[in-house]
Amino acid sequence: MRFALVLFPRLTQLDLTGPFEVFSRIPDAIVDLVAATRAPVTSDTGLQLVPSTTFDEVPQCDLLCIPGGPGVNAAMLDDAVLAFVRRQADGARYVTSVCTGALVLGAAGLLRGYSATTHASAIEFLPLFGATPVKSRVCIDRNRITGGGVTAGIDFGLAIAAELCGEETAKSIQLMIEYAPQPPFDIRALPPIAPTEERRRAVAEAAARAGC
Repeated sequence: MRFALVLFPRLTQLDLTGPFEVFSRIPDAIVDLVAATRAPVTSDTGLQLVPSTTFDEVPQCDLLCIPGGPGVNAAMLDDAVLAFVRRQADGARYVTSVCTGALVLGAAGLLRGYSATTHASAIEFLPLFGATPVKSRVCIDRNRITGGGVTAGIDFGLAIAAELCGEETAKSIQLMIEYAPQPPFDIRALPPIAPTEERRRAVAEAAARAGC
């Protein structure tokens, strides 16, 4: 099973590294970190990530995964990113995203007619791309699997492991990484998340128009 995780500047690293930790523990998995070039890619918090291959070199994947982050604004309008995503999606068994990576799938025209989730700050944009928004940690609609915001990428990875290899394998991975969240605060008691930036709204609308 070959996984392709897409890198782009200013991605949120946990959107990528959470699923990567799970995927890399799936038996016989090959996990590629794919970017336009092999130059290190800097996350939104400054972590440097080194691609293992490029858009032009990577073989066809079985599962394509797009992380999110502030860099999604540029990625939604990046012809090279969108062309790669569409090309790989054509032959992939599963087309997936974590957090606002769903907006890149939408910009590539890959969520029309599907249910999907994303970060709470961006879920309002999914209908622009013909998707039905679902507020959940993980949303599975046929071969489209989308994860909610940031830490939901671990739940997403485990759901995919169960889909591919069965619950027992997924449970063993969850046990190995000791994924048993006990957050110090109840998120339901916290103030609502701030509205998304107007810049993202404008970019999402432009990407939706371009994909029509």
